[in-house]
Amino acid sequence: MILRIFKEKKSVMKIITLLIISLFLASCGATVTVDYDKNADFTIYNSYNFFPTIDSGLNQLDNARIIQITDSIMQQRGFVKNESPQLFINFYAREHITPSQSTLGFGVGSGGGNVGVGVSGGIPVGGNVLNQRLTFDFIDAKKDALIWQAVAEGEMKERATPQQKEAYYISVIEKILSQYPPKNKE
Repeated sequence: MILRIFKEKKSVMKIITLLIISLFLASCGATVTVDYDKNADFTIYNSYNFFPTIDSGLNQLDNARIIQITDSIMQQRGFVKNESPQLFINFYAREHITPSQSTLGFGVGSGGGNVGVGVSGGIPVGGNVLNQRLTFDFIDAKKDALIWQAVAEGEMKERATPQQKEAYYISVIEKILSQYPPKNKE
């Protein structure tokens, strides 16, 4: 009985931790730009599946995270995943690493009369940052034509934990899919 309560508390804590990390990442999260075929009738699409040959440039674990999160969000929004879909979803990422912009500074100075001498420096803090450009393509399965594309640009720690990666992808994919279908045609 005590073990069961402990496991339930642990599960609740994991969910709370993921939500907090998601909120933090969403607040400083990715920027998303969208492009779409203005002649497409987005109201006719209600089924999807993933493109048969996804070459995302990511590892298998990140691919699985993205697919699972996308499935969850699409199905919550009423889309059906099936073997004869109206839409194929493709995704791919381009990544590069940059040094942390955060530094701890220190300085030493001396002066007297009309002469001054100073020395200063900075120590990088926080590790490297992984900059990622994640692209989602929605392809009309019958026409084999791109009808909607979103590009999200964001960043996470280079050595992010699995929980941090999951929280990052949840926030980014929610932001991407919140813009599908387009709200108004121009």
